[in-house]
Amino acid sequence: MAADTKKISLVGSISLGTGVMIGAGIFALVGQVAGIVGPWFPLAFLIGAVVAGVSSYSYIRYSSVNPSSGGIAMLLKGAYGPGVIAGSFSLFMYVSMVVAESLLARTFGTYLLRPFGLQDSPVLVPVLGIAAIVAATIVNLVGNRFVEGSATTTAVLKILGIAVLAVAGLIGAAASGGLFSSGGSSESSGLWGLLAGSTLCVLAYKGFTTITNQGDDIRDPSRNLGRSIVLSILICTVLYLLITLSVDASIGAEGAVDARDYALAQAAEPLFGAWGVGITVAIAVVATLSGLLASLYSVSRLYAMLQDMRQAPALPDRIPRQPLLITAGLAIVATAFLDLTQIASMGAFLYLTMDIAVQWGVIRHLRDEIDAKPWLPAITIILDLAILVPFTIFKVQSDLLTVVIAAAVAAVIFVAQIITVRARSRADAG
Repeated sequence: MAADTKKISLVGSISLGTGVMIGAGIFALVGQVAGIVGPWFPLAFLIGAVVAGVSSYSYIRYSSVNPSSGGIAMLLKGAYGPGVIAGSFSLFMYVSMVVAESLLARTFGTYLLRPFGLQDSPVLVPVLGIAAIVAATIVNLVGNRFVEGSATTTAVLKILGIAVLAVAGLIGAAASGGLFSSGGSSESSGLWGLLAGSTLCVLAYKGFTTITNQGDDIRDPSRNLGRSIVLSILICTVLYLLITLSVDASIGAEGAVDARDYALAQAAEPLFGAWGVGITVAIAVVATLSGLLASLYSVSRLYAMLQDMRQAPALPDRIPRQPLLITAGLAIVATAFLDLTQIASMGAFLYLTMDIAVQWGVIRHLRDEIDAKPWLPAITIILDLAILVPFTIFKVQSDLLTVVIAAAVAAVIFVAQIITVRARSRADAG
């Protein structure tokens, strides 16, 4: 019983999940999504919630039956065996999570600099982002209980802060007669654009997958993992709909596109003035820092599992807490060299590709073991492709470099895994 009390509670698990989800996804992506979708960007976030919600079924079924600290890695290993496929797609997930951390870090820098008009600084934004990663890494070194306690506190602050800001914005827009007439007249991009934009919205929810990495640390995982995932997605869906509707009522799609990486702060200014900007910046800073805390904790657990499977490199044995340090180091590199648009796009490509592999693995190999209904993973694959294909075509036409970088990262991962698995086989045979 004493050992169980040291584990993460259901509330703590939800806090960690929402801590990862409520961060850069809503603060940085609204403008980017509006640029693709047009005035229907709140609907795109709802579609993202539907895709994430249906997708979560497979993760919930597997993690409830086989809770572990490397949930996704173990799921892929169970589906495909400890070889190249499992290792490659596990690293897809890992890299997409690291990329998400750099998205959080750069969003932190962007919003912190917004009151000074320096939010577009090519130097200060990454410098502040790197400082945030370093700070979050130091806090994680203190231990799980500190991370859980801080996550619970900051999750409440973020949820209440965003909810109050969104509701106040909607009330203010209604009072001024602007609730149903947004501040811009951006032209709709149609169904194709709506589907493409929804791809980025999935990033605002994919933090639920980090909950599967808490298996060894959460109380009563067979019950609480699934509950934590469902409740985290529901909480974020409500908040995202409220805040996107508020942004649309305040500045419209065109205003969100103009503000791009700091659309929420821009939306607060017409209704609330400098105070609104200050409050939004404060919430964004809390959201991104707490998101980094939760993400570094969960993602390092996944890397530790990959090291145990001998499918991820390690540093010299004398260096402690390697998974955490490696994860933080990679996030710092991404923060230094990629902008928010590139980071978000790469994360979307890697995550959705990995998710398709997970769903197919459940259908082909795991459905009996975890008592899963195969039609739900099948629907998830259809939904993933329905948004990923339009997004890929859109990015090829508008940002080919990011597509090439994502493809190169994927290729490097596959080649590295082929080499790693062959070397491991020779070592085992010897």
